[in-house]
Amino acid sequence: MSYSTEMSYTHCLPWLFLLLFTTSTGAKVPAVIVFGDSTVDSGNNNGIVTVLKSNFKPYGRDFYGGRPTGRFCNGRIPPDFISEAFGLKPAIPAYLDPAYNISDFATGVCFASAGTGYDNATSRVLNVIPLWKELEYYKEYQQKLRAYIGKKKANKILTEALYLMSLGTNDFLENYYIFPTRRSQFSVSQYQDFLLGLGENFIRKLHGLGVRKLSLTGLPPMGCLPLERTTNIMGLDECQDEYNDVALEFNRKLDGLVVKLNKELRGMRMVSAPAYDILYQIIKRPSQFGKFLLTVTFNLHLSIYIVEMHRDFIIIIKR
Repeated sequence: MSYSTEMSYTHCLPWLFLLLFTTSTGAKVPAVIVFGDSTVDSGNNNGIVTVLKSNFKPYGRDFYGGRPTGRFCNGRIPPDFISEAFGLKPAIPAYLDPAYNISDFATGVCFASAGTGYDNATSRVLNVIPLWKELEYYKEYQQKLRAYIGKKKANKILTEALYLMSLGTNDFLENYYIFPTRRSQFSVSQYQDFLLGLGENFIRKLHGLGVRKLSLTGLPPMGCLPLERTTNIMGLDECQDEYNDVALEFNRKLDGLVVKLNKELRGMRMVSAPAYDILYQIIKRPSQFGKFLLTVTFNLHLSIYIVEMHRDFIIIIKR
C-alpha cells in the first residue's frame, strides 16, 4: 500500500474524456498550453508580489523531490497529467519560473495565476495576474518560440497544441459575493453573462492567434468548498446550495458558448470539461470511489479528503 498517489489524479477525472476525445481522432499534440487560476497554476504566483502563494510545505509533499513548486496541491495538477498522457513532459513549467526557458516551454507552458478570474476586478483582489496579462505573456511566448525554432515549425506547434482554460470560481467567491461593486451592477445571472462575454472575447483572441484545440473547464460545486461549508452555520456546515446552483447555471451557459464558438470560429475544436459532477460525487459520496478514510481540515480554505483507491491513497485537496 503506497502513500504517494497525488490529489490531481482524482481532479483529472473530469478531463479524461478530453484525452479520449483527442486521442480517438488521432490528434497530435506537440505541446500543452495553459491559462487559468489555481486549479492549473504551476507556480507563476511565485514570481509576482502577492500573498497568494503555495511555495511552502505541505504543498508539494508528493511532487518530485517532495518540494513545493507553487502548485496549489500536494503533487501534480491536471495539466501535468494531461501532458504526460500525450507523451510529453510529466510537469508543465510556469512561464515566470526563472529556472526554465524557451527550450523548456517548447512542449508546454503555463500562464495561469492562482486567484485570477475572467473579471479583471477579481485579479485585483489579491494582486495576481489578470487574464489579459496571461494573453500578453502568450503573445510574448509565441515570439520567443518562433525565434527559437523558426516561424514555420513554431506556427505548427502553436496550431496543433492543446490549450487548457480553467477559471471562474474566484469571480464569484472572491469578488461578486465579497465586494459590493459587481453586485450593484449585475444580478447573478447578469454577472454570469458578463463573465461569459469576457471569456468569449478571450477565446476569439486566442483563435485569432492560431489556437485551434481548446478545453474550457466549468465551475466546480463551489458551495461545497471548505470556507463556504464552514460559514454555512445555519445549514449545519453542509454545502451551500445557492453557490452550487450558480455553478450549475454558469456551466449550462458555458456549454452553450462552446457550441456557439465551434460553429462560428473556423477550424476551432473546443470541448467543455465538466468539473462539477465528479467532484460533487467525491465530496458527497467518497466511498463510491474507494474506501473513505477521513477528512482533515487545516483552515477555512483548505481541507483534505483521503480516499483509498486500488490500494493507493488518493489525497484530494480542496481550497
